[in-house]
Amino acid sequence: MAVNRPGALRVFARLKLRLLANRLRGSSGQVVLFLGGVAVALSFTFAGFAIFIAPAFSDPEVWTLVSGFGGTGLVVGSVLLPLLWFGVDDTLDPARFALLPVPRWRMVAGLLVAALLSVPAAGLLVATTGLLVPAAVHGGVAAAVAQAVGVVAGMLLCVTAARAVVNAFASMLRSRRMRDLAGILLAVLGAAIGPAQLMLMSTVPNAELAQLARAAEVLGWTPLAAPYTLGLEVAAGRPWAVALKLVITLATVALLLGWWARSLESAMRGAVASGGPKVREAAGTSVGQLFPRPLRGLPASPFGAMVAREVRYWWRDARRRANLITIAVLGVLVPLMVTLFAPAHPANQAGREGTVEFSLSFSGEVSPLLLWSACVFVGAFAATVMANQFGFDATSYAAHLVIPVRGETELRARAVGYAVLVVPVLLVAGAVLAGLRGQPQDMLAAWGLLLVGFSAGMAVNMPLSVLAPYALPEGSNPFATASGSGMAKSFLAFLSLLVTFVVAGPALLTAHLLPQVWPWLAVPAGVGYGVAVVALSCYITGDLLEHRRPRLLAAITPKG
Repeated sequence: MAVNRPGALRVFARLKLRLLANRLRGSSGQVVLFLGGVAVALSFTFAGFAIFIAPAFSDPEVWTLVSGFGGTGLVVGSVLLPLLWFGVDDTLDPARFALLPVPRWRMVAGLLVAALLSVPAAGLLVATTGLLVPAAVHGGVAAAVAQAVGVVAGMLLCVTAARAVVNAFASMLRSRRMRDLAGILLAVLGAAIGPAQLMLMSTVPNAELAQLARAAEVLGWTPLAAPYTLGLEVAAGRPWAVALKLVITLATVALLLGWWARSLESAMRGAVASGGPKVREAAGTSVGQLFPRPLRGLPASPFGAMVAREVRYWWRDARRRANLITIAVLGVLVPLMVTLFAPAHPANQAGREGTVEFSLSFSGEVSPLLLWSACVFVGAFAATVMANQFGFDATSYAAHLVIPVRGETELRARAVGYAVLVVPVLLVAGAVLAGLRGQPQDMLAAWGLLLVGFSAGMAVNMPLSVLAPYALPEGSNPFATASGSGMAKSFLAFLSLLVTFVVAGPALLTAHLLPQVWPWLAVPAGVGYGVAVVALSCYITGDLLEHRRPRLLAAITPKG
């Protein structure tokens, strides 16, 4: 590979496309997942396009709102969603180029080109082209041309920001000493959405359209929305503002590229030096040493050994730990957002046309059904990771074929090992919800529905993990996904969430219809229901796993 010639960027692009084409020649299941993910991406693309094109048929103030707040949402979402949900396409792992004489900046440029050749980037570009229509309607051809430049610059900003932030967090999570700091930073990033909305709604509780438009104009002068408001400036007769906003955008991209380049060396090494390993004095028998101290009471059996293995892997593996951090953030953030922000009561909106009013309260004015649905969602979301639980093992799963374990036993052990770490997070989320509402009995009600949602999600995702597994890319980036796997992950997650709500429907309906009785039944009902549905799912899926192990290993083995 002629990595030192100016045509090296074409080499990166061709390599990315070739690897993507090779994955499409894989198993039919992987192809179906990829196409399903593309379908999900298309639905979001068309929805975004419709939102951005809507100002063409309304007042210019609406155009300002959509450009300012919509652009900000795209940039912030591009940074947070890879960390909290989709992952980032890391088909070209930097570690694979460690032995090649590629200059750092040429490597960054090549990886950026490869990142732009992805389904999310293409969807983002198509969705934001909707801004060209209101630009042409309200500002003419010149505004449309300026907005076209802004759309391309915005896509470059979103992709660069996502890569730089993900690379930085990946470097932190590879170091065990830094994992706590990375978790705190990720929590701050995820929770920043809530305080931002809180500040906005408390500042302008009865904001008129003109007030919101002014706030959007301010965002337009930040890197978050600057590229998406270039057409606005041409329409307003301020060409100097177009040049200044373009400079702001390109300067931000340059800073992000510099940050990415600085963390690239760590990614190419594949690990961050974290000091020598601590040597602990062994205690107990050789078998007992395999169990973490809190799990010493587990039986010395295949089941107990696999539970201990799962707990260690979930706690120590950077890729799995990233998922745990995501669940911890959303587990607290979703109840917080649902409790604090709710539409004002219809009676309070009478005679206030043209305003936007929100209810900001800790007193429980939110619909109980909305709160309990949020609890089920948090539990179900925590279980979506199990939809590809075997993908984390990759080629190491071959050991399960050499030393076979009953499928039911393996699935039960995986479920228990994961629950040991996740259930405490769900209990904290329920306590936060009750503390915000000031009603202690709500903690019991929330715990029951969180457990129901989690166990129902586990039961739904067990067969999914056996029938539709997919490989995770090799490398040290815990947020990396193969091309199309991010969309496949989201497709499986949406499917499992939908089915989980159906399975958890009886408990949700009971909590809504019997609000006085449910808090006292919630915890025992949640535990009993959870044990029953997970045990039933493991029993049914166990035989399927035993028959599909060779095909499962082939599906989760990374393809070069």
